[in-house]
Amino acid sequence: MKDIATREDIEILVNKFYDKVIKDDLIGFFFTDIAKIDLSKHLPKMYNFWESILLGNPVYEGNPMRVHFPINEVSALEERHFNRWLQIWEETIHENFEGENTETAIARALNIARIMNHKMANARGN
Repeated sequence: MKDIATREDIEILVNKFYDKVIKDDLIGFFFTDIAKIDLSKHLPKMYNFWESILLGNPVYEGNPMRVHFPINEVSALEERHFNRWLQIWEETIHENFEGENTETAIARALNIARIMNHKMANARGN
């Protein structure tokens, strides 16, 4: 297997991840029922987000934390949800890639999940 090295690799990863995550019994409803994401608009943002992180191309604009607070108000985003998100992310990555950027994608996702979990819990007063 190859490492994550191009925008095309990121698109493959993100597409395969979302194929799984939106069908997941534990967290899929956040995407389909709560946020009601339009994949045609959401996926390009995710491609840009991960391209910025993994390839250093500053193509992402936005505040990922800000868009999650309204979701958290409707249905609490809890540690178990972030853990499942990470599990699916890691599975998807390991099924398709290996290498330095691959490991960076896992490490960065872990940091993102920890920070988001902490901020969502604080927003709920936990």
